[in-house]
Amino acid sequence: MKNKRHRSKWLFLIPLSLVFFLSGCEQMVVFDPKGPVAQSQNDLIIYSLWFMLGIVVVVFGLFAYMLIKYRDRPGRGDKDYDPSIHGNTLIEIIWTVVPFVIVIALSIPTVETLYDLEDPAAATSYEDPSETLDEEPLVIHATSADWKWFFSYPEQGIETVNYLHIPTDRPIEFRLSSADSMAALWIPALGGQKYNMAGMMNKLYLEASEEGVYDGRNSNFTGEGFTDQTFKVHAESEEQFNAWVEETKSEAPVLTQEKYDSLLEPGLTDKMEFSSTHLEWVNHATNDGRDYAVERHREAYKEKLHLDRDGVPSSHE
Repeated sequence: MKNKRHRSKWLFLIPLSLVFFLSGCEQMVVFDPKGPVAQSQNDLIIYSLWFMLGIVVVVFGLFAYMLIKYRDRPGRGDKDYDPSIHGNTLIEIIWTVVPFVIVIALSIPTVETLYDLEDPAAATSYEDPSETLDEEPLVIHATSADWKWFFSYPEQGIETVNYLHIPTDRPIEFRLSSADSMAALWIPALGGQKYNMAGMMNKLYLEASEEGVYDGRNSNFTGEGFTDQTFKVHAESEEQFNAWVEETKSEAPVLTQEKYDSLLEPGLTDKMEFSSTHLEWVNHATNDGRDYAVERHREAYKEKLHLDRDGVPSSHE
């Protein structure tokens, strides 16, 4: 009776734990996709979770069955326990085949999704991955630096720092590179992350199907300024995007090499926009651009890999 009362005292923790768990669901952006890439990844995650939940149910069901059927109980101790030590061919086949089936069932949709995400038409299509694109992807060079983001629009001839605008319902081809340490561009509402590395280029295809402002960040730890290496993604109609491009071209200052070099120094900075891009003199995705930042700020990388937060915003809203 005492043990029963003791157990009931802790039963209230079950609904309380569910409240805490569910209260964090609104923060799980990956389960609220805003684009076809994020949707395909969300479907894969949901499929995997249900599949693995089925495995858990079967395993714990068999475990409970064994505990109940073969538990110690009055009268059982008088019987001699003489287990068979010989192999059971059927059981050995089952426990060999079942893991193969599980791996195959999880691997096929995962590999198919990963390959689709490398193709812009398949990655950004809800219905038919084999269909062709109505228009070419918008190319944006996303360059990371400690601890900021540069977004270059080569077709439009503009560049932004720590924020970007994209049109909805159009594929975006991010060309990822880094000016210094390895980072990873991640916009959870639009899709998964991919790495930015100096001296090489990765491509990431994303698309926004709904207008809105989405959070983006560096998902690879790069030191003290890592938590503030964030940016906003403004997804808007094609007309609004074109109007923003024209406004930036006409009102933003030209990005000079001297200004860009100063921005590459390790540290935080606020949002900025320019009517030209740093691609005119350096591309960090090439071997020539790999050591560009370090060569200009060698002492800073050796001695000043810490933050001077005076006058620097704590976040880029």
